[in-house]
Amino acid sequence: MNENFLVAEATAIQLNKNQPGFVKTPYVQDLVNWGLRYLKAGFPLHFQGPAGTGKSSLAMHLASQLEKPVILIHGDDELKTSSLVGEMKGFRRKKEMDNFIHSVRKFTEEETPFWIDNRLTTACKNGFTLIYDEFTRARPEANNVLLSVLEEKILDLPASRGQDSYLKVHPDFRAIFTSNPAEYAGTHTSQDALRDRMITINLGHYDRETEIQICQTRANVSRQDAERIVDIVRDFRKTRQDKNSPTIRAAIMIGKVLKLCKAHANTSDADFIRACFDVLKSETKNSINNPDQSKMETLISDLIKRNCSYYGL
Repeated sequence: MNENFLVAEATAIQLNKNQPGFVKTPYVQDLVNWGLRYLKAGFPLHFQGPAGTGKSSLAMHLASQLEKPVILIHGDDELKTSSLVGEMKGFRRKKEMDNFIHSVRKFTEEETPFWIDNRLTTACKNGFTLIYDEFTRARPEANNVLLSVLEEKILDLPASRGQDSYLKVHPDFRAIFTSNPAEYAGTHTSQDALRDRMITINLGHYDRETEIQICQTRANVSRQDAERIVDIVRDFRKTRQDKNSPTIRAAIMIGKVLKLCKAHANTSDADFIRACFDVLKSETKNSINNPDQSKMETLISDLIKRNCSYYGL
């Protein structure tokens, strides 16, 4: 008798506790300290904020500090409960050979469905840390299974799994969620009952020193260049009143272009000026045919001159 299995089980990753490139200013360290306190107390943690405010980076760093394998889930509109829990997706193949009569060989082969645990089940069963990134991009009904996991510490499983219908969540299991504000396209309003089970930390833009250090580290530019870039982005942000205000991501983009072009943040460097215009204009909804586009260009130009002149350049 010969049995072959075809399965695709969820894979956990082990994060390095000393994550290179993670900036630890007092502002960030305060978030990390409180996040770890909530997680170690057994509460699910939820980072909510606009795109580009470091939600995923914080989640990954906190997970690394717990020193447990990490399971990642990315929210998606097509996600179903089975995508979290598991389903009859693989198969077991069984092949038998009957050689009772020397001159006659009889083969019997059959395939039967095989249950595969998906990521939530794997994390709950083994006590891994779950990071559910952008969980509100999944439909609320897909996330209903989380209610009993986070409150009663029980995972309800389909009877087709062939084992116990209820899985007791491992005591080491921890969960970190991230989400964008509800007004973002592609997001769903999550259940009040689910949010009530989490501790939510609302993230906004970082303080100036944190943004400078992030830009300097991620773009590998000098401290002076990082300061000028961040100040331009922060001043431009003040002119925006919608969710499209630029985040630290815009400063990193400009910084990386400067590094690639071997340019510097001053008013005589054409590459620097072009990068500022392209990146900051992409943060707005203005099209090239919009009459306000010329005002936008004037605004960016003035911000560059103001911030570079401040440094005597």
